[in-house]
Amino acid sequence: SQLKMTHDLTTPPIMRVIYSRPHRQGRTIFGNLLKYGERWRLGANEASEIEFFQDVTIQDKKVNTGRNIIYCIPYQDKWTIILNNDLYTWGLKIDSTKDVMQFDIPVKKTSVDFEYFTMVFQPVTHGAELVMAWDDTEGRLPINF
Repeated sequence: SQLKMTHDLTTPPIMRVIYSRPHRQGRTIFGNLLKYGERWRLGANEASEIEFFQDVTIQDKKVNTGRNIIYCIPYQDKWTIILNNDLYTWGLKIDSTKDVMQFDIPVKKTSVDFEYFTMVFQPVTHGAELVMAWDDTEGRLPINF
């Protein structure tokens, strides 16, 4: 990160996410390009990864330090977010037998359309939310640390 490169980082990182950013290009995303009830790699190309540099808690489940791929099964009213330990997989060939945890999160329509799929950590009390947004839809995965 920029803070790490400028040596302004006073505390070690807690987590990071690595993903490719697909472009909307006028398409209807949810329910069309991404079918409801089907797996989505939360990005484009290779499987997206999330890495925790310390143990965290998500929905009262302990998630240990380490790397996982992260993917989603979108529905109209919720997303099922899944952590999977098959790190070296291509994004469209997810082996669900290697799923380690899953979490249902609500989704909502946004007032802003996101042209590019976006994932960002937003600080909140006791941790952060992984905000995932594309088109006019947003989901937030609460992470406590």
